[in-house]
Amino acid sequence: MFKVLLAIGSGSFLGGIARYLLSRGIQNSVISSFPFGTFWVNIIGCFLIGLFFGLSERGNLSNAELRLFLTVGFCGGFTTFSTFSNENLSLLRDGSFLYFSLYAGLSVFLGLLATFGGNALTKVF
Repeated sequence: MFKVLLAIGSGSFLGGIARYLLSRGIQNSVISSFPFGTFWVNIIGCFLIGLFFGLSERGNLSNAELRLFLTVGFCGGFTTFSTFSNENLSLLRDGSFLYFSLYAGLSVFLGLLATFGGNALTKVF
């Protein structure tokens, strides 16, 4: 059990750092109140978890600790529903109803599409 928890914890640690750096880098490169940083991090995370689970289904990630490191740990630390929710609340409070609608709608739609795409990519190769 300790080995599993260590795999998840270290994956989450690395995923959280990657999320912070990538999200900050993206957000600092655009001038907008739209939360592009979190948006793209979450879409990329959805793609990655689809890819990792697809590889797992094919048997390419047969090591349970590696699978948990990548999915529960890294992807769990990399993506962030709490930040997504807080940013949506901020958009609503600011009266940015168009940005709220785009952010919430596109995040869910593109997130599902990215997860499907990552998973489907494992079927091709």
